Amino acid sequence: MHVKPKIKPVEWIGNSLKDIKAMPEDVQDVFGKALFIAQLGGKHVAAKPLKGFGGAGVLEVVEDNDGDTYRAVYTVRFADVVYVLHVFQKKSKKGIATPQEEIRKVKARLSMAEELHRSKGR
Repeated sequence: MHVKPKIKPVEWIGNSLKDIKAMPEDVQDVFGKALFIAQLGGKHVAAKPLKGFGGAGVLEVVEDNDGDTYRAVYTVRFADVVYVLHVFQKKSKKGIATPQEEIRKVKARLSMAEELHRSKGR
């Protein structure tokens, strides 16, 4: 008997859906594939835990395209849903670290996701 895997829904926090739609198609494809793998309970090869969030619950996928760097941050902390927290083009040319301004946005949106999750009684 073949059992179909349960696919978790994706919830977009803030303007993350609008932001991903504004990115180059190749970048959207990579991020979309990473999110689909997360929906199935797996982890894309390019997904890495985002530093400062205590473990592997908040993941980041980095994709370079045409000299620009794009990032998608999502959380798999909840068993039944994947929340996309932030999608952005990295502007800073110095270092590979995620800028503090972006980290603050991720933290705020993670709190929004936790509140949304609680309010839906999940």
